[in-house]
Amino acid sequence: MFKKSCLSILVSVTLLSACGSDNDDDNTSFDFDATPMITNLTEDVIVAGYVDLNTKAEAFVAAITTLSTDKTEANLAAAQQAWKNVRQPWEQGESHIFGPVDSLGIDPHLDSWPLNTSDLEDLLSSQSSFTADGVRNSNDDVQGFHTMEFLLFGDGVEDNTKAITEMTDLEIEYLASAAEVFEGYTQDLEDAWLVASDANNASSEAYKDYLLETDNEVYSSQVGVVEELINGLIGIVDEVGNGKIAEPFGSDIDNTDTSLVESQYSWNSLADFTNNIIGVQNVYRGEFEDAADAQGIIDFVSATDSELATRIDDEISAAIANIKAIAGTDDLPFRQAIGDADARVRIQTAIDSLTLLQASLENDVLLLLNEWNVQ
Repeated sequence: MFKKSCLSILVSVTLLSACGSDNDDDNTSFDFDATPMITNLTEDVIVAGYVDLNTKAEAFVAAITTLSTDKTEANLAAAQQAWKNVRQPWEQGESHIFGPVDSLGIDPHLDSWPLNTSDLEDLLSSQSSFTADGVRNSNDDVQGFHTMEFLLFGDGVEDNTKAITEMTDLEIEYLASAAEVFEGYTQDLEDAWLVASDANNASSEAYKDYLLETDNEVYSSQVGVVEELINGLIGIVDEVGNGKIAEPFGSDIDNTDTSLVESQYSWNSLADFTNNIIGVQNVYRGEFEDAADAQGIIDFVSATDSELATRIDDEISAAIANIKAIAGTDDLPFRQAIGDADARVRIQTAIDSLTLLQASLENDVLLLLNEWNVQ
């Protein structure tokens, strides 16, 4: 992560230098004080999102504990909903998946995909008990979101409504251990942003301070911070359009691959994709949940081109709407939609809208860094 950030800064400095040293003579240059925007996005979008993630992880652990002590359909349903609840802030947070989530290796611990179902089933058939330490020391592909999803919802082929009678005591024990490990990592992530970015050095700076107080070993100026934020948006739009949706979608209806559908066990895929782009909207608008009227990337763009700022905001909204529309009136889960002729038309529309949005972010927004007179 640190090397990537420094490289980004060098690229930005090179691009800015190419525009000429005297910005006052550049008719395309614009002034913008990024401090309020960076402060809001750091404190009230990114950090607030990780706090929400950790809070919901704690609630998820509590739901699994209840299920462990009282094996009922109602408690299983509550645990399934708690999994979906904690999935939401994680997916929205993929719009800014830099910093400790990368440098501390938390992303693969929480969200490795595909799940190694063979190894997981071997563990369940070969061991008589499980502990949090044992799960923590296992490979990433048998812990995290999708391990817990598989245990809670089943294989997702015919339905996503696993019955409590299908869940063994050993599965619940593994689930409880995995949930405990999971919550430990979300706590580490919150602490890294708010307390100390290096888990082995309590006196290290909170990662948020690197963004708020530039001219440090991570970001030499606000240019690097804003570039990091914009590249985060580009990265997740690319991943959703060209990876999460396009890869299982295939070249035609005879070349789909349901094994590539993320969150297929819970049939939560479309919610995942939607939340990914809502995360883009959060950073672009500078809003998280009910917060509003605070600065986001839209204000940076508006400082030079208000029409462009509005157009991109509309493209984000369109991408969200088009992803939601994939389900159609039959409320098809994504793993079934890729094999449905009518749904494939809607999927292609969603892909096209994401392609358009990615191009706008790359060609119209990122290049504004070359014209910005940094305050």
